[in-house]
Amino acid sequence: MLRRCAIAVAMAAAALSAFSARAEKADQGKPTEVEANRMTSDEARRISIFEGKVVLRKGTMELRAERVVLRQDADGFVYASATGAPVQFRQKSDPRGSQEGVWVEAQAARVEIDEKNERVELFENAQVVREKDEVRGSYILYDQRSEFFSVSNAKGAPGSRVTATIQPKKPEAPAPAPRKPEARK
Repeated sequence: MLRRCAIAVAMAAAALSAFSARAEKADQGKPTEVEANRMTSDEARRISIFEGKVVLRKGTMELRAERVVLRQDADGFVYASATGAPVQFRQKSDPRGSQEGVWVEAQAARVEIDEKNERVELFENAQVVREKDEVRGSYILYDQRSEFFSVSNAKGAPGSRVTATIQPKKPEAPAPAPRKPEARK
Protein backbone atom coordinates (compact mmCIF):
# COMPACT_ATOMS: atom_id res chain seq x y z
CA MET A 1 0.00 0.00 0.00
CA LEU A 2 2.80 2.42 0.87
CA ARG A 3 4.50 1.73 -2.48
CA ARG A 4 1.22 2.39 -4.32
CA CYS A 5 0.81 5.69 -2.51
CA ALA A 6 4.41 6.68 -3.34
CA ILE A 7 3.84 5.91 -7.03
CA ALA A 8 0.62 7.92 -7.04
CA VAL A 9 2.29 10.90 -5.40
CA ALA A 10 5.24 10.72 -7.84
CA MET A 11 2.77 10.73 -10.73
CA ALA A 12 0.97 13.71 -9.21
CA ALA A 13 4.26 15.58 -8.88
CA ALA A 14 5.12 14.95 -12.52
CA ALA A 15 1.68 16.13 -13.64
CA LEU A 16 1.96 19.34 -11.65
CA SER A 17 5.44 20.09 -12.93
CA ALA A 18 4.22 19.67 -16.48
CA PHE A 19 1.55 22.33 -16.03
CA SER A 20 3.76 25.40 -16.23
CA ALA A 21 7.00 25.82 -18.11
CA ARG A 22 7.59 29.16 -16.40
CA ALA A 23 7.11 27.82 -12.88
CA GLU A 24 9.47 28.86 -10.17
CA LYS A 25 12.57 26.71 -10.52
CA ALA A 26 12.55 26.34 -6.74
CA ASP A 27 9.26 24.39 -7.06
CA GLN A 28 11.07 21.46 -8.71
CA GLY A 29 12.87 20.51 -5.49
CA LYS A 30 9.81 20.81 -3.27
CA PRO A 31 7.80 17.81 -2.03
CA THR A 32 4.40 17.06 -3.54
CA GLU A 33 1.48 16.98 -1.13
CA VAL A 34 -1.84 15.41 -2.10
CA GLU A 35 -5.08 15.61 -0.12
CA ALA A 36 -8.29 13.88 -1.15
CA ASN A 37 -11.26 12.09 0.36
CA ARG A 38 -10.33 8.86 -1.47
CA MET A 39 -7.45 7.42 -3.45
CA THR A 40 -7.26 4.23 -5.48
CA SER A 41 -4.21 2.98 -7.30
CA ASP A 42 -3.77 0.16 -9.82
CA GLU A 43 -0.04 -0.55 -10.18
CA ALA A 44 -0.53 -3.04 -13.01
CA ARG A 45 -2.32 -0.43 -15.13
CA ARG A 46 -0.23 2.47 -13.74
CA ILE A 47 -3.31 4.49 -12.84
CA SER A 48 -4.07 6.44 -9.67
CA ILE A 49 -7.37 8.16 -8.97
CA PHE A 50 -7.89 10.84 -6.33
CA GLU A 51 -11.48 11.83 -5.56
CA GLY A 52 -13.27 14.31 -3.36
CA LYS A 53 -11.92 17.82 -2.82
CA VAL A 54 -8.52 16.96 -4.27
CA VAL A 55 -5.70 19.40 -3.51
CA LEU A 56 -2.24 18.86 -5.03
CA ARG A 57 0.57 21.18 -3.93
CA LYS A 58 4.21 21.44 -4.91
CA GLY A 59 6.00 24.63 -3.89
CA THR A 60 3.99 27.54 -5.27
CA MET A 61 1.86 25.25 -7.47
CA GLU A 62 -1.62 24.28 -6.36
CA LEU A 63 -4.29 22.32 -8.23
CA ARG A 64 -7.82 21.89 -6.85
CA ALA A 65 -10.34 19.51 -8.40
CA GLU A 66 -13.10 17.07 -7.52
CA ARG A 67 -11.37 14.20 -9.34
CA VAL A 68 -7.86 13.66 -10.67
CA VAL A 69 -6.88 10.62 -12.74
CA LEU A 70 -3.16 10.05 -13.27
CA ARG A 71 -1.80 7.56 -15.79
CA GLN A 72 1.86 6.77 -16.35
CA ASP A 73 3.15 5.28 -19.62
CA ALA A 74 5.97 2.72 -19.94
CA ASP A 75 8.53 5.52 -20.39
CA GLY A 76 7.45 7.17 -17.12
CA PHE A 77 5.58 10.11 -18.65
CA VAL A 78 2.44 11.17 -16.78
CA TYR A 79 -0.94 12.07 -18.22
CA ALA A 80 -3.41 13.76 -15.91
CA SER A 81 -7.09 14.49 -16.22
CA ALA A 82 -8.68 16.74 -13.61
CA THR A 83 -12.39 17.52 -13.40
CA GLY A 84 -14.30 19.79 -11.10
CA ALA A 85 -16.68 22.64 -10.78
CA PRO A 86 -14.26 24.15 -11.75
CA VAL A 87 -10.72 22.78 -11.66
CA GLN A 88 -8.51 25.57 -10.31
CA PHE A 89 -4.77 26.00 -10.76
CA ARG A 90 -2.41 28.60 -9.32
CA GLN A 91 1.37 28.97 -9.63
CA LYS A 92 4.03 31.64 -9.33
CA SER A 93 6.40 32.11 -12.26
CA ASP A 94 10.13 32.73 -12.08
CA PRO A 95 11.26 36.35 -12.04
CA ARG A 96 12.12 37.88 -15.43
CA GLY A 97 14.94 40.39 -15.46
CA SER A 98 14.24 42.94 -12.75
CA GLN A 99 10.56 41.94 -12.46
CA GLU A 100 9.34 39.68 -9.70
CA GLY A 101 7.61 36.42 -10.54
CA VAL A 102 3.87 36.74 -11.12
CA TRP A 103 0.96 34.50 -10.24
CA VAL A 104 -0.72 32.59 -13.05
CA GLU A 105 -4.21 31.32 -12.33
CA ALA A 106 -6.35 29.08 -14.50
CA GLN A 107 -9.69 27.37 -14.26
CA ALA A 108 -11.91 25.17 -16.39
CA ALA A 109 -14.40 22.34 -16.01
CA ARG A 110 -11.69 19.90 -17.16
CA VAL A 111 -7.91 20.11 -17.43
CA GLU A 112 -5.78 17.60 -19.38
CA ILE A 113 -2.01 17.51 -18.86
CA ASP A 114 0.30 15.62 -21.23
CA GLU A 115 3.78 15.56 -19.73
CA LYS A 116 5.37 13.77 -22.71
CA ASN A 117 4.24 16.30 -25.30
CA GLU A 118 4.35 19.20 -22.83
CA ARG A 119 0.78 20.26 -23.52
CA VAL A 120 -1.94 21.53 -21.22
CA GLU A 121 -5.54 21.73 -22.37
CA LEU A 122 -8.41 23.46 -20.57
CA PHE A 123 -11.99 22.58 -21.56
CA GLU A 124 -15.34 24.31 -20.91
CA ASN A 125 -15.43 27.80 -19.47
CA ALA A 126 -11.65 28.02 -19.61
CA GLN A 127 -9.90 31.05 -18.18
CA VAL A 128 -6.24 32.01 -17.66
CA VAL A 129 -5.17 35.12 -15.73
CA ARG A 130 -1.58 36.34 -15.58
CA GLU A 131 -1.08 39.54 -13.64
CA LYS A 132 -4.20 41.40 -14.78
CA ASP A 133 -4.22 40.00 -18.32
CA GLU A 134 -7.01 37.50 -18.90
CA VAL A 135 -8.20 35.19 -21.67
CA ARG A 136 -11.46 33.24 -21.74
CA GLY A 137 -12.89 30.70 -24.10
CA SER A 138 -14.39 27.26 -24.34
CA TYR A 139 -10.99 25.70 -25.00
CA ILE A 140 -7.44 26.82 -24.20
CA LEU A 141 -4.35 24.97 -25.41
CA TYR A 142 -0.85 25.73 -24.16
CA ASP A 143 2.09 24.00 -25.85
CA GLN A 144 5.01 24.44 -23.47
CA ARG A 145 7.70 23.46 -25.97
CA SER A 146 6.87 26.21 -28.41
CA GLU A 147 5.12 28.52 -25.91
CA PHE A 148 2.16 28.48 -28.31
CA PHE A 149 -1.16 29.58 -26.83
CA SER A 150 -4.54 29.06 -28.51
CA VAL A 151 -8.01 30.01 -27.31
CA SER A 152 -11.21 29.05 -29.13
CA ASN A 153 -14.93 29.30 -28.63
CA ALA A 154 -17.53 26.56 -28.50
CA LYS A 155 -18.16 25.31 -32.00
CA GLY A 156 -21.75 25.76 -33.08
CA ALA A 157 -22.69 27.79 -30.01
CA PRO A 158 -24.37 31.02 -31.16
CA GLY A 159 -22.86 34.11 -29.62
CA SER A 160 -19.94 32.22 -28.14
CA ARG A 161 -16.77 34.26 -28.43
CA VAL A 162 -13.22 34.34 -27.15
CA THR A 163 -12.41 37.28 -24.90
CA ALA A 164 -9.08 38.76 -23.90
CA THR A 165 -8.22 41.65 -21.63
CA ILE A 166 -4.66 42.88 -21.98
CA GLN A 167 -3.52 45.57 -19.59
CA PRO A 168 -1.04 48.26 -20.65
CA LYS A 169 2.45 47.46 -19.46
CA LYS A 170 4.48 50.00 -17.58
CA PRO A 171 7.68 50.76 -19.45
CA GLU A 172 10.77 49.71 -17.58
CA ALA A 173 12.52 52.65 -16.03
CA PRO A 174 15.79 53.39 -17.81
CA ALA A 175 18.92 52.68 -15.85
CA PRO A 176 20.28 55.76 -14.13
CA ALA A 177 23.10 57.48 -16.01
CA PRO A 178 26.52 56.83 -14.50
CA ARG A 179 27.62 59.62 -12.21
CA LYS A 180 30.54 61.72 -13.30
CA PRO A 181 33.36 61.77 -10.80
CA GLU A 182 33.61 65.07 -9.02
CA ALA A 183 36.68 67.11 -9.79
CA ARG A 184 39.04 67.61 -6.87
CA LYS A 185 39.83 71.14 -5.83
